[in-house]
Amino acid sequence: MHSRESFGVGHFPPIADYAFLSDCETTALVAPGGEVEWMCLPRMDSPSVFGALIDRDAGLFRLGPADTWVPAARRYIPGTMVLETSWWTGQGWLVVLDALIAGPWHHESERSPGRSRAPTDDEAEHVFLRTARCVSGRVQLRLDCNPMFDYGRAPGTWEFSGPGYHQAVARAHGSDLVLQLDTDLLLGFEGGNAACARTLLREGDGRFVALSWSGHLAPKTFEDAQARMLWTIHHWQHWMESGRFPDHPWSSFLQRSALTLKGLTYAPTGAIVAAPTTSLPETPHGERNWDYRYTWIRDATMTLWAMYTLGFDWEAQEFLSFIADIVPTSSNDDLQIMYGIDGRADLSESTLDHLSGYDGARPVRIGNGAYGQAQHDVWGAVVSSVCLHVGLRHRLDERQWWIVVTQVEKAIEHWREPDCGIWEVRGAPKHFVSSKIYCWLAADRGAKLAALRGDESRSTAWAEEAEKIRADILANGTDERGVFVQHYGTKALDASALLVPILGFLPFDDPRTRSTVLAIADELTEDDLVLRYRTHETDDALEGEEGTFTICSFWLVSALIAIGEVDRGRRLCEKLLSFASPLQLYGEQIDHHTGRHLGNFPQAFTHLALVAAVMQVIRVDHGLPPNLLDVLPPAAQP
Repeated sequence: MHSRESFGVGHFPPIADYAFLSDCETTALVAPGGEVEWMCLPRMDSPSVFGALIDRDAGLFRLGPADTWVPAARRYIPGTMVLETSWWTGQGWLVVLDALIAGPWHHESERSPGRSRAPTDDEAEHVFLRTARCVSGRVQLRLDCNPMFDYGRAPGTWEFSGPGYHQAVARAHGSDLVLQLDTDLLLGFEGGNAACARTLLREGDGRFVALSWSGHLAPKTFEDAQARMLWTIHHWQHWMESGRFPDHPWSSFLQRSALTLKGLTYAPTGAIVAAPTTSLPETPHGERNWDYRYTWIRDATMTLWAMYTLGFDWEAQEFLSFIADIVPTSSNDDLQIMYGIDGRADLSESTLDHLSGYDGARPVRIGNGAYGQAQHDVWGAVVSSVCLHVGLRHRLDERQWWIVVTQVEKAIEHWREPDCGIWEVRGAPKHFVSSKIYCWLAADRGAKLAALRGDESRSTAWAEEAEKIRADILANGTDERGVFVQHYGTKALDASALLVPILGFLPFDDPRTRSTVLAIADELTEDDLVLRYRTHETDDALEGEEGTFTICSFWLVSALIAIGEVDRGRRLCEKLLSFASPLQLYGEQIDHHTGRHLGNFPQAFTHLALVAAVMQVIRVDHGLPPNLLDVLPPAAQP
């Protein structure tokens, strides 16, 4: 049996060891020992209430054996976002289920605040539910709930709110948030800041704990808790039934990626966050720590492609509607690279200097200063997203058309200017090749949509401009080998050049496409895993190295498949899948020396790239050609 000291609970678990839970309004990360170490309330971008992920004193919520922290097994209930953790204590077996539960639609007599998307048949219950059952022997069960409001700056104070010892509420000075704890355990308080309980369970005994933060009723009995947990399990499994997954050994990775992307969706608006966390380091103990709880416009096309490909048309439509809501339709307004999940534009960045950071990585940031950068990929991302949607619906309405017009015109107006690039470097702006490829994408896809509208004048003009952009890139964006480089005037490689075949900028069999893909595979990798760029060759205004970018490694799989290097692409895909977390989740980066995940977790863009790469391998296994982002998903093709 492991003691708390021998397991080192004071230390930070590896990033990949966290489980991810969501109800599509709130998210949580659960450590292997049963601690909820990251949870922001009432929304996924709100201040944290449990923040031990970024400071061991910033709050946690644990339910598990009193003297055992290392679980025997952890898994998701298949097809769900419900976590099952099993412990062997030396005297018995304990199984805990954790979920942010869902329930039937509640708002029959009033409207749900902040919701702009159409209501569905179910919604978040605003309850974190935990059930524990002793399945053999006997187990000492312990509860510790120590909330620290406002990113650890305001300790919660508990007081009983019912007649006995089964209900309590926590408040903090300066916060309107109220947490309610309902349980069939006997509660007590330690120092006023921690709600605690301890009991002996014998074989067949079960207990529940429910933490809630709104007017939705939490379970009051173990039987009710079991029923609500089962409802949530069925909710997720029924959602999965609407998807299309190939019968293939790698299908489970596609399923978990789909669930993760759904869990990163903020249901009231349809926005998808890049990750549910802030400041998990890209460099161990370093300063490359960013807040990813926002929606990036550049993710739009790949998000729609993945959702449509896997059969989740409703989610794709909701996300496109969110994008359409925030895209300016006036030529006087500029599109930002990212927005808040409610569509807000101001994402001002600040640091939380009272927090130690994950494993000492500082600063801890909230907000993201990159929102004010000039990044020229946004226009192409929006236009190609509309093009993909139109290909499925065979219809381009007036609102979508004017979005296309404004964004194509912006790309044409600005493509000759330098920007900060796809990686949001904080050095001097450059003429980044990937940014100009996205400007070409805006003009090229815009010309096709104009032809669909019967607007021959715009179609001709935009097609001509697309060719001007292409010619400029081909003249200035390659080295003497014909390999696409990071920006004009350099020989440095950049993984974003893998977008050349992925976005259809050049055909798969063009020698420059092949040379670029192979150069990146051979020269911009560590142990086969792809770097974004060599930090010593790039002015990103930051110190230190970083891990290999998993997004880029999955891009390389797709690109290798596209140029006919099928065996090499399949081997790389197998290797990448072997690096998945125990729960098949991915962070942003992988340390090629250790295989440890780095960066915010789980990372939406990584899972999007995984879906694309795995689908390419499966297609060639079935004798089909690659189906990258310049082509409609198989189900959408006439």
